[in-house]
Amino acid sequence: MRVLDVSEIVRAIKEMCIEANHFLPQDMREAMRKARETEEAPLGRQILDQLQENMRIAGEDMIPICQDTGMAVVFMEVGQDVHFEGGILEEAIHEGVRQGYGEGYLRKSVVKSPILRENTGDNTPAVIHYSIVPGEQVKITVAPKGFGSENMSRIFMLKPADGIEGVKDAVLAAVEDAGPNACPPMVVGVGIGGTFEKCALLAKKALVRPISERSPIPYVHELEEELLEKINCTGIGPGGLGGKTTALAVNVELYPTHIAGLPVAVNICCHVNRHVTKRL
Repeated sequence: MRVLDVSEIVRAIKEMCIEANHFLPQDMREAMRKARETEEAPLGRQILDQLQENMRIAGEDMIPICQDTGMAVVFMEVGQDVHFEGGILEEAIHEGVRQGYGEGYLRKSVVKSPILRENTGDNTPAVIHYSIVPGEQVKITVAPKGFGSENMSRIFMLKPADGIEGVKDAVLAAVEDAGPNACPPMVVGVGIGGTFEKCALLAKKALVRPISERSPIPYVHELEEELLEKINCTGIGPGGLGGKTTALAVNVELYPTHIAGLPVAVNICCHVNRHVTKRL
C-alpha cells in the first residue's frame, strides 16, 4: 500500500493548469507545422502561420494561448493500492485548479448555476472523471476545455441498422454544422458505444490521446483515416476561411453497447487542444 498526501495532488494540478494553458503538447505543435507545409490555400497558410506565431508568443511571454482558458476537465487514474491522506481527494483537485487559475492569472469562466450565471471567481469546480486501475501510481490528465468548440459537440443515438456508414454521416454532420465556430483546424474526438453518457466520455477521452497515435484496432484505424480525409474535403479550412486543413486528427474510441443501440458522440476541440499528463 502506497500512501500519498493530497498536497501532492494540489501541487501537480496547479502546475498542470498553468502549463496546459501556455504550451501545447508536442504532437499538436508538430501537427500544426505539418499542416502549414501541406495547406494549399494562401489564406489558410497565412492563418496557420498566425496560429504558430501565437503559440510562440504565448510560450515566450507566458500569456495564455487562448483567452478562453476553459473549464478544467480532470481525468484521474488511481491505482487501487494507493491510499490518500491529509484531506479529501476531490477537494484537493478543486484546490489545485483554484490555485492554478489564480497564480497563473487565467480567466475564470465557471458559473455556479447554469441558470443564474454567477461566476465562482476561481474557475472551480472542475469536471472530474475517476477510474481505478491496478498498481500504486496516480495518473492525472488536466484538459482545460474552451466552450467555442465544446458548444459544437453532439450526441447521436443511432439505430444498429445505421451501421458504420451512419457513424460516418453523424461525425461529418457534426463537423459541418460546427463550421468556423469550432476554431479550426480542430481535433475531433469520437466515442462509439456504451450508453448515452458513456459515449460522450469516450469522445472526451479521445481528445487527450496523442494525435500521432492511431487506434490499434485495424478497422477503427481505417475509420479514423477515412473520417479525417472526408472532413478535410469539406473545405472549411483554417479559421473557417477555406482550405484543406479543417481537422488535424480524428481519434475514435469504442466501448461495448446494447443490442438495440448505437450511441455516437462527437466532441470537438479547436486547434488549442490543451492537455497535460503527469504520474505521481
